[in-house]
Amino acid sequence: MTIVEHITTAADLERLPDDGFRYELVRGEVHKMTPAGNEHGKIAALVTASLVQHVLANRLGSVYAAETGFRLASDPDTVRAPDAAFVCQARLDAVGAVAGYWPGAPDLVVEVVSPGDRYGEVAEKVADWLAAGTQMVVVVEPRQRTVAVHRTSDTVDVLREGDVLEGGEVVPGWEVAVAALFA
Repeated sequence: MTIVEHITTAADLERLPDDGFRYELVRGEVHKMTPAGNEHGKIAALVTASLVQHVLANRLGSVYAAETGFRLASDPDTVRAPDAAFVCQARLDAVGAVAGYWPGAPDLVVEVVSPGDRYGEVAEKVADWLAAGTQMVVVVEPRQRTVAVHRTSDTVDVLREGDVLEGGEVVPGWEVAVAALFA
């Protein structure tokens, strides 16, 4: 469940006190995210661990955890925080050190659907990521035991437990058996 409050800027969002919740700013409105449940956290950790191990071993860039905000738009501001994200080394080098939210979209985003998430909210997140320049959005659906891979707003590949999630050109060489995410 998401609770919405009005706010204007990413700077205002950064100044919110740490109350243990995760927040996103969507077109100038704060969305308070309820804490993730056990299954959600386990799957997000498995994906992140696999991604971190591969990215570090191959010096491909950086992987970010769920608390990391990415500033996707300004005026009104949008700051989203995926369950996991990857930014390639070339973009890290071009942008340099960043003190606040990453200025732009990551190359890869992973979102794990929670029981309280509504289909429309998940679809809106996918659309926001792709519109901001994310090259690959992975949506893990624990209830259906599927993984949807979005590369454009018009294309989605649905993977099942016998399939392998591959990073393709976005994260070269990264592979995860879909079944391993639900073990």
